[in-house]
Amino acid sequence: MKLTADRIVDAGMAVFAETGYHGFSLRQVADRLHVHAGSLYYHVPNKAALLQLMADRVARQAYDAGAAALAQLAGQAGWQARVTAQAVAVRQSIERHPGGAILLADSPKALSTGALSLMERLLDTLAEAGVPPEHCGIAADTVLSHVTGYALQEQSEPPAVPVTAEDVADLQRRYPRTVAAASAQHPDEKFTRSLDLLCAGIATLIP
Repeated sequence: MKLTADRIVDAGMAVFAETGYHGFSLRQVADRLHVHAGSLYYHVPNKAALLQLMADRVARQAYDAGAAALAQLAGQAGWQARVTAQAVAVRQSIERHPGGAILLADSPKALSTGALSLMERLLDTLAEAGVPPEHCGIAADTVLSHVTGYALQEQSEPPAVPVTAEDVADLQRRYPRTVAAASAQHPDEKFTRSLDLLCAGIATLIP
């Protein structure tokens, strides 16, 4: 099968899911594709370039998912619903890829056009809502940072040390409010409500 950039990105995503950022290498990607590492350089000159392509794929999938979610909203949907639709789409897209949160978090630094498109559309939504220009950038960055942070926690590895029933009972006794809050809602509901709080804060900036 012909070696293409898309095939290399596919293999890179699979390797990244197994190794994470620090263990990732072009040689491992080449091994997965059953080719010599040197043959990758025609398409990707180095590890950073491949990571950029991978991050861009996640971001572009998130952008397309957001476009579909926005299209399903009623015409009279408010800006809060539009922000939430975009944020939910980003989270769902990240969750399709183990390690996707790390890739997306780094994508703006790599000048990923997919990530920049996500930001631009969110900025448009906030500007149309009447958020003053001096607050739009921080508001949009806060929303996207919240999404990637939330997804990063969901994609993190379970604790290396087993937690016993006695440990749980002790934690409930010592930190009753924290334990109750952590288990009170389904993660999807908790995420949506967290977006409601962010939008409520942003709304105070609108004259």
